[in-house]
Amino acid sequence: MPEQAPFDYRGPSVWREPVRVALKNVVDPEAALSVVDMGLVLSVVIDGDIAHVRLVMTSAACPVSDVIVDDVEQVLDTTLPPHMQIRVEVCRDIEWSPERMSAAARRFMRW
Repeated sequence: MPEQAPFDYRGPSVWREPVRVALKNVVDPEAALSVVDMGLVLSVVIDGDIAHVRLVMTSAACPVSDVIVDDVEQVLDTTLPPHMQIRVEVCRDIEWSPERMSAAARRFMRW
């Protein structure tokens, strides 16, 4: 049975698992953990030909946010159909907290 995505997903069910797996392959370079395990992915909405991803960073001044955004765009570009547009938004008005992390990530970080 596929693992439940730890973020809000709205869209065709056929893309739920491929999107979750793809995003698990994007690593936050500062933490050496996936953006999914870090709790950085808020939501993925696939509506027609647009995939809209909302992210939160661990800090407002995250020095690797551009790298993470580029990696998310790249991994989804190779996962979703070629005609689909990928739009990634960093939500700077939402504060990240360690509670967003997966249990495995908290164990890894020894929290």
